Amino acid sequence: MNIAILGATSHIAKGLIINFLTKTNHEMSLFGRSNERINNFLLEEKLICDRILNYTEFFNYQYDVIINCVGIGRPEKIKEAGYGIFLITENFDNLVIEYLGKQPQAIYINFSSGAVFGKEFGKPIDKDSSSSINVNSLDNSDAYGLAKLNSEAKHRALSDLHIVDIRIFSYFSHNIDLESKFLLSEVVSAINNSKILFTNKDDIVRDYIHPLDLFQLINCCIGNSKTNDVFDAYSKKPITKFELFDALAKKYNFKYKIKSGVSKDSSTGAKNVYYSINHKAKSIGYNPKYTSLEAISEESSIMIRTNHE
Repeated sequence: MNIAILGATSHIAKGLIINFLTKTNHEMSLFGRSNERINNFLLEEKLICDRILNYTEFFNYQYDVIINCVGIGRPEKIKEAGYGIFLITENFDNLVIEYLGKQPQAIYINFSSGAVFGKEFGKPIDKDSSSSINVNSLDNSDAYGLAKLNSEAKHRALSDLHIVDIRIFSYFSHNIDLESKFLLSEVVSAINNSKILFTNKDDIVRDYIHPLDLFQLINCCIGNSKTNDVFDAYSKKPITKFELFDALAKKYNFKYKIKSGVSKDSSTGAKNVYYSINHKAKSIGYNPKYTSLEAISEESSIMIRTNHE
């Protein structure tokens, strides 16, 4: 098959590219804003891909599968973007939908987010969960979730096309940008720089998907090509913040201290319990192999300098 990946320099895209290029014989077409950045990533990972393209060339080729990884990945950028999130989401989504109008047999896999359920998460998402958005008090922190929700609604309305949305709650790989303000990027940086990480006393729950499990889920979607649906991504088992911290403290010289006043604000709202127990993806054959802790342990070991091991 010929598989196109849009947003090829994003965190999620990099893991997929590594697995497609090392584990399949599919022909890959990689799209991004910077061919140089794509080439640098391939060089770092010792990978070869002959078709690195600009978005202006998108309609010049035929694809069996299109995977849309375009988005604003860094939390601080999401908070700043506001209206720009709608533009980015719509522009690339419409690009693919236009292509499907000409090639309706193609499969479109789009990355959505758990943020479609709103900003407050006090319990896991399940099959009966509803989106909770205060439409009388919208602000920039609502933009990301609303943009993703709008795309999902549009995709379900295009019921004759093969479109699958995958909701990501948390994902981690060694390709994460350590300059970003994600919890795990700050943890890895603290370990590498022998610094103490300050955190608040509140525990949180996250479900980090291993790159191989996400790759498995993508292949399940491809194998069920007539599907127009949405699936929540999940690992074998979620993890709490302090379970994670204690595990890393045992494995590395990781030190943290609880300090009052440390902000836990998220660019898309408070998320104390941010994961899904809606395991509908089982119906298409998805069976995660890694727990959140295993995903973090395996991928972080690639990033953490050997003198801390």
